[in-house]
Amino acid sequence: MNKDRARLASAADAGEDVLFPPIEARACGHLAVSRPHRLYWEESGNPNGVPVVFLHGGPGGGCGPAFRRFFDPSFWRIILFDQRGAGRSTPFADVTDNTTQHLIDDIEALRAYLEVDRWAVFGGSWGSTLALAYAQVHPQRVVGMVLRGIFLCTDPEIDWFLHGMGPQFFPEAYRAFTGFLPAEERGDLLGSYYARLTDPDPAVHGPAARSWSGFEEACSRLIPSRAPMQPPPAGAASPRSAERAGRITEPTLALARLEAHYMVNRGFMDAGQLMDNMHRLGDIPVTIVQGRYDMVCPIGTADAVAQTLKRPRYVIVPDAGHSALEPGTRRALLEAMQDLKGSLAR
Repeated sequence: MNKDRARLASAADAGEDVLFPPIEARACGHLAVSRPHRLYWEESGNPNGVPVVFLHGGPGGGCGPAFRRFFDPSFWRIILFDQRGAGRSTPFADVTDNTTQHLIDDIEALRAYLEVDRWAVFGGSWGSTLALAYAQVHPQRVVGMVLRGIFLCTDPEIDWFLHGMGPQFFPEAYRAFTGFLPAEERGDLLGSYYARLTDPDPAVHGPAARSWSGFEEACSRLIPSRAPMQPPPAGAASPRSAERAGRITEPTLALARLEAHYMVNRGFMDAGQLMDNMHRLGDIPVTIVQGRYDMVCPIGTADAVAQTLKRPRYVIVPDAGHSALEPGTRRALLEAMQDLKGSLAR
């Protein structure tokens, strides 16, 4: 493992991409769960390796080829899937029967379908929420966890996302986010956005999805990847442009709609549920990777979770925000997976 750390450190210092080389999925398909949902899943890496399941963020973010690259394909049997309503799962951006318990049941259904006995769990942001919720219900199925940007979907965290980080640290992005809505709707940001995001008309939900996702993206990195968002005027899309707007915003629609859906419903969990049940993780080894300047999921939550665990490894990345793809966070996540690989190999 020392050689792995040295390689990662050397590559990172040289500004190189530290992720494993791109690989293709060797198997994929759709798994029918409760109607109307069919989950897209895929496998890559070593078919006889130790299984690891990737839980994407959002909810609604979906998976992409880059996420396979966090795992050594010679050791891991890499399993990715798109949660209900996300990515290539169908129906797209659907909130019907889309709750945390449904997602936990889906993970178990996929595990049984792929004939996995136990697996490692890797999740960031909302993926960390779901990973903790799943492991607390099915700890006997988890051999280890690597979590990033801890989020517990509590009222204070939701309030911070909607009303705290913007005015305090991203005022120009927050003006765009709130300014998208008519003045009379700004008193209830979450309710007003949710009403628009769940409207069936692409002329309504399309611009709202762009505004919501643009705000989150503007706050996600220590060093922004693009210029600050500009707000689309309220009602900007005309009926004539509705179909075009719907296509343009498809990748962001699931993210925005499902995030708002879970926030409106407080994650479909009781207040304090995840913290109250941390003892259920028992001796599962857990590594937490947290950006010091993560504004979307501030470090205080990760710090509190780390103090409750029996076998924590708590890594603070000093020069990172929320995104998993920031250089320091990529390196820390790779190191965490290599460490877990070493412990399981022994």
